[in-house]
Amino acid sequence: MEERGVPRQIQGSLNATGFRFALVASRWNDLVVNRLVGGAVDLLERLGAQTDDITICRVPGSFEIPLIVKQLAQANKWDAIICLGAVIRGETPHFDYIASEVTKGIAQIALTSNIPITYGIITADSVEQAIDRAGMKSGNKGAEAAMSAVEMVNLCQQIKLSI
Repeated sequence: MEERGVPRQIQGSLNATGFRFALVASRWNDLVVNRLVGGAVDLLERLGAQTDDITICRVPGSFEIPLIVKQLAQANKWDAIICLGAVIRGETPHFDYIASEVTKGIAQIALTSNIPITYGIITADSVEQAIDRAGMKSGNKGAEAAMSAVEMVNLCQQIKLSI
């Protein structure tokens, strides 16, 4: 029986050196979102990104994130875009509509653009739950989205080099 080789694997590394990142962050629920931004920037810098390679765009709320993400992707000046926000459930169905449409908008842009777009938007049932996910108890979703962006940028680069 013929021995099989190991399939070639392509994966991204966690090196942000030389890459440019755009963060799109909502101002609504800024107590939470500022923690997400801080976590993302801190992680990018720890992985080698320079401050000059990080651009932060602030939008009024999470609903406005997809439009700016689309414009940034079309500008073709950034290697990855990181979306940061917090949608917290209230007493009306507003939460469901916003969370759903923002997610759909970002996903649509991610599939049609040629750069990694990562999702660091917290959807939570309470302010306390959102704060926990922004670095108090459950890790920092901003840092997690930044880590995904770095890995995806490197993976995309590896794929381009292997073609």
